[in-house]
Amino acid sequence: MIKLNYSAFILLLVFSLSFQGSGFSQEIKSIAFGSCNKHDLPQPLWKPILADQPDVFVWLGDNVYGDTHDMKLLESKYKAQNAITKYQELKSKTKIIGVWDDHDYGINDGGKFYTQKEPSMQLMLDFLDEPKDSPRRKQRGVYAAYEYGSGEESVKVFLLDARYNRDTLYREEGVYLPNNEGSILGEEQWLWLEKELKSSTAKVNIIASGIQFIPTEHPYEKWENFPQEREKLFDLIHQTGIKNPVLISGDRHIAEISKLQDSRFKNGLYEITSSGMTHVWRSFREEYNPYRVGGLIASLHYGLAYFDWANQKAIFQIKGEKGQVYLEQTIELSN
Repeated sequence: MIKLNYSAFILLLVFSLSFQGSGFSQEIKSIAFGSCNKHDLPQPLWKPILADQPDVFVWLGDNVYGDTHDMKLLESKYKAQNAITKYQELKSKTKIIGVWDDHDYGINDGGKFYTQKEPSMQLMLDFLDEPKDSPRRKQRGVYAAYEYGSGEESVKVFLLDARYNRDTLYREEGVYLPNNEGSILGEEQWLWLEKELKSSTAKVNIIASGIQFIPTEHPYEKWENFPQEREKLFDLIHQTGIKNPVLISGDRHIAEISKLQDSRFKNGLYEITSSGMTHVWRSFREEYNPYRVGGLIASLHYGLAYFDWANQKAIFQIKGEKGQVYLEQTIELSN
C-alpha cells in the first residue's frame, strides 16, 4: 500500500485541480466588479454596467445577504437575485465569476468553524452556474483562477476565498486583535495560489478578495488582522514575478484606491475597493488610510477595469448610477 503524508496529499490535490477555472476568450477589453448587494433592495447599477458591455463581471462577496444556518433560506435569496431582470440580461451577455464574503458565506465575520460552510459553498457555486462535475465543487473553498485573452493582451483573475479556511479572530473593545499564528487561506489554497502565480503568463494579473488587502488602520476585517498572511501574500506576488499585479476587494460599503509602494513594488501595488451596489456607509465619516490615492466614495458604485492594449494601459474606475466616474487610476503596463 502506498502511503502519502498530508503535505504530499495536498500537493497532489492542488495539481489535480490545476485545470479548474479556465476561461479563455478571444479577447478581453473590460472587467466589471462589485460587492455588497442585497437581493431585496433596488439594484440600479445593472443598467450602467450593461451599458459598459464588460466581457466579465466579478462578484467580490456579500453577493446576497444570507446570514443564516438555514440553507433553504439562503437558496431562496440566491434565487431571488437570479430573478432580477437586468441581472438576467447581464448573465446572457457577460461571463459571471466570483467569490464570497461573510454575509453570503452565511455568518457575519465568519471563518472555518461555520457549521454550514460545505452546503453553503455548493449553493454559491450553483449561483455562479458552476457545472455539477466541476473540480471546484470538491475542493475546500470557492477559490479559482480564470484566464482571458492571449499573449500580450491577456488577463488572469485569481479569486481568493478568505472564509472557508480562515482561522478565528477575537475582538477587544470592538477592535479585532491581530492573529499572528493563524491563516486566512489555509495550506491547500496557498499551494494552489503559488502554483497559479508561478505559471501565469498573463499581461495583467488581478487578485480578488472579499476583504481588503492593503489598508491597515480601520477596525474592521482586513488582511492586516493576519499580518503574517498579508506579508506572505505580498512576498509571493513579488517573488513569482507576475506581470502587472492589481488587487480588487469589497466588504467595506465604500470605494477607495490604495497604493503600496516599497522595495518589492517600486512602481506601486494598487488595490481598488468596490463595495456598495445596493447600500453604502450612510453614517460615513472620514477614516485614515495612509495608502489611499484620491478620495473615499460613499455612494452606490461598481468597479470597471478597461484595458487599452494599444497604449499599454489599464484604467480602473469607480462608477456610479449614471455611469459617472468617481475615481480613476491609470496603470502603465510594464513587461
